[in-house]
Amino acid sequence: MSKGVVIAIALAAVLAVAGFIAIRMYAADTSNAPMPQVGQVAPNFTLPNEENHAVNLDHYRGRWVVLYFYPRDMTSGCTIEAHNFQRDLAQYHALNAVILGVSVDTVKSHRQFCAKDSLTFSLLADPGMNLVRTYGSLGHFGPWTIANRNTFLISAEGKIVKVWTKVDPNIHSGQVLAAIRDFQGKS
Repeated sequence: MSKGVVIAIALAAVLAVAGFIAIRMYAADTSNAPMPQVGQVAPNFTLPNEENHAVNLDHYRGRWVVLYFYPRDMTSGCTIEAHNFQRDLAQYHALNAVILGVSVDTVKSHRQFCAKDSLTFSLLADPGMNLVRTYGSLGHFGPWTIANRNTFLISAEGKIVKVWTKVDPNIHSGQVLAAIRDFQGKS
């Protein structure tokens, strides 16, 4: 056999093994629960934030909660979305609402993202992907397991009142603010 044929066979074998591993990884991570629907009580959780403090959904009873899932810290779309929530944070506070971002990144990654981009709302670390799965938001980008870009608006009573999937990070904060205002009867 020529050297070129041997290299081609070796490359094909490596690609076949890599493809098999990627398929196995994808198949192992598709155990999303059904996405919670409007009218349901929001599934409770406790996760660490960027300061490694435990954040529990029940602590926000009496306030609106914007629970948004995003793929990865410090990526372009996720940075745009976070900056827009940060830009509008005073408006959320005026509407008695809190922003909670969730990804499969670590506490350390969230701490770096918050510091780098001056984010002052909580980013929750879910590297075990439990909350992401519970909210039907587990996704994949190539070989990486990520959180899909979904948002759940949770009322002060703890019920899901609006769900957005595959959101556009450029306009999403405005959409969420408008929805809260509509629910509260404010213009």
